[in-house]
Amino acid sequence: MLSGYSALNFGHLHPEVVQAAQEQLGRLTLTSRAFFNDRLGPFTDALAALCGKDLVLPMNTGAEAVETGIKVARAWGYRVKGIADGRAKIVVALGNFHGRTTTIVGFSDDPQAHDDFGPYAPGFVAVPYGDADALEAAIDDDTVAVLIEPIQGEGGVVIPPDGYLRRIREVTTARDVLFIADEIQSGLGRVGETFACDREGVVPDVYLLGKALGGGILPVSAVVADEDVLGVIRPGEHGSTFGGNPLAAAVGLKVVELLQTGRFQERSRQLGEHLRAGLERIEGLTAIRTAGLWAGVDIDPALGTGREVAERLLARGVLAKDTHGQTLRIAPPLVIRATEIDWALEQLSVALKG
Repeated sequence: MLSGYSALNFGHLHPEVVQAAQEQLGRLTLTSRAFFNDRLGPFTDALAALCGKDLVLPMNTGAEAVETGIKVARAWGYRVKGIADGRAKIVVALGNFHGRTTTIVGFSDDPQAHDDFGPYAPGFVAVPYGDADALEAAIDDDTVAVLIEPIQGEGGVVIPPDGYLRRIREVTTARDVLFIADEIQSGLGRVGETFACDREGVVPDVYLLGKALGGGILPVSAVVADEDVLGVIRPGEHGSTFGGNPLAAAVGLKVVELLQTGRFQERSRQLGEHLRAGLERIEGLTAIRTAGLWAGVDIDPALGTGREVAERLLARGVLAKDTHGQTLRIAPPLVIRATEIDWALEQLSVALKG
């Protein structure tokens, strides 16, 4: 009921993804990034089309995608917007989780992720998540981007107020600032749409993708944007030894093809309603937040911490993960059956009783 934090959206060893990987393993796995390979073009074309964007810059891990997005935003600010060198700012949200590199943890307010890893990179301004007024007030002439999770996953599946993403889109457009959506956990079918931004009909300037893009087989991530944004990166300025390798591209292409059918988004919508209805029948939950097949539930402290309940579930054969004390995160693979959801929720009900 965790899906490797959404890396396993299509379950373990989805046969079509496995077949794509096996076929490519027998042909070619890696070339230098300096050279083109025949898997890279079809993958980037398909992913660009899925996102409605021009260009794809493939990387490996989600944190690499975020770091790349930061570099792109700063380069865009200097080369397109005309900000003075070294002054670029990026607005982020409190409660964020974008990865664990030193740059990223520097603008985290989670002590476990942040503390004792400094000194930290400057250039980030944090505002309360879900507060569009605070976000707008934080933008100044040196702001190059707003970097936001459309739904905060590590934060406990925190869903912003309705209209928040639309307001970000309006504000960033008006102030000539990039809207970067970290869809690494929330994207690729998890919330009942291809992207969490689709829930509000919003298209960001930059998509950051990862986790499910590798089909649960290997790390694949990507930065996707139009040419006037992503095209600011010049040859030789950014790269990755394994990014866009033929094996990763073959797997990523199959993942995009699975999403193009719309089946998984529909399963997430329908089964997400089933999951929420089941959660609402369970006693001992003080809050329930759901988006498709993704849920964050807060546990009555009298019944145990999130960690204690997660360990009781583990003993009963259910994998879920706690966060921030009393919250339990639930993110079953999109191939799950309704009967399996029912069984897992039965175990949660028992676990809450100790």
